[in-house]
Amino acid sequence: MALKGLRMVATLVVFSALISAPAWAKEERPNIVFFLTDDMGYGDTGCYGGKFVPTPNIDRLAKEGTRFTQFYAASPVCSPSRTGFLTGMYPARWKITNFLQTRAGNRASEQVDFLDLKAPSIARTLKEAGYATGHFGKWHMGGGRDVTNAPHFSAYGFDEHAGTYESPEPDPNITATNWIWSAQDKVKRWDRTAYFVDKTLDFLKRHKGQPCYVNLWPDDVHTPWVPEGSNLKRKQEGDDSNVNFKKVLKEYDRQVGRFLDGLKELGLEQNTVVVFSSDNGPLPAFGGSRTGGLRGSKISLYEGGTRMPFIVRWPGHTPAGRVDDQSILGGVDLFPIFCSLASVPLPKGSAFDGENLEKALFGKQLSAVIRCSGNTAATVLLVIPRSRATAARMSPFATGIGRFWSMRTARGRSCMIWKRT
Repeated sequence: MALKGLRMVATLVVFSALISAPAWAKEERPNIVFFLTDDMGYGDTGCYGGKFVPTPNIDRLAKEGTRFTQFYAASPVCSPSRTGFLTGMYPARWKITNFLQTRAGNRASEQVDFLDLKAPSIARTLKEAGYATGHFGKWHMGGGRDVTNAPHFSAYGFDEHAGTYESPEPDPNITATNWIWSAQDKVKRWDRTAYFVDKTLDFLKRHKGQPCYVNLWPDDVHTPWVPEGSNLKRKQEGDDSNVNFKKVLKEYDRQVGRFLDGLKELGLEQNTVVVFSSDNGPLPAFGGSRTGGLRGSKISLYEGGTRMPFIVRWPGHTPAGRVDDQSILGGVDLFPIFCSLASVPLPKGSAFDGENLEKALFGKQLSAVIRCSGNTAATVLLVIPRSRATAARMSPFATGIGRFWSMRTARGRSCMIWKRT
């Protein structure tokens, strides 16, 4: 009887542990690699209509995953845009509204010198849930120039890192001098994306038994464009010509292919979510050809500055070859989406602006998302069916570029919703 009682107690203990374990402990969780391009235009790549050079590897990513046509960054400038990605919140909440620069420049822009550690971090959240975390590439959320007291990567939840000059811990292999790049760098400008791809694949290889979250954030295709063979002594600032842009874009696409092939060689392709996008629009935009004809460019709040390429591939989960031209997603949505993919609850105590629109990744078309801020009127760029507007008892009024509806939500928040005509 005593032995039988002990067995019953042991069974109850195991059963209790199973039902009380967090959701992420009960199933294999995917790796998540966020491949964020720097200053890529909506119309740079072939799958988005680009004609500059063939981009077979980025196109392959779209063919094997789902491509979205209405994805918006949180800002048309790098530092606030990246803050939106990392925190799931509008960057102005953390007083980052322009690119982070010198202390004097930041004061003139009425912004902080680095991202406050009180802000949520997707890396920190996933690390606390058992993920190995890495950041390889551009940071630009604090550090560089005369900002020497920015928190280190580990404070934001990253186990490993290789950062560029605009970071708290610049990698010496790519920052031989006190500037973004130089002819003296051990890893030359044209090899930087390859360097970050190598770092990412090595990290994934060394953590094969553990789910991983990685920021793979190269600083291509940002100017200066310095393709292999450039005379660095003659012109360190590079040549921002159409010809050099094409060479850099071609090499960048090749590195995307190296990364995808590397995942397959490691046996990680099936359980890795690859998310591909850009932080903001291009500059120069070459007369709008790099934005796919969208008005504006980097720095502009028009769509050429904020509407980004967005591709998600997870074999067996995201529909292959699908183009979603209805769902509207934004950079701040990635935090809750990544948490949902990893079966990790959102951290408590933060008022996230992003929403979990994970269903769109799996083939469900989301026709409208109404976002309101506080109790005052907010301008929200949305495309919604007119039937939905009528059903919500909105009051339409015309403008020169479209139609606006004013409405009040169930919580009494006033919103402005715009539909392009």
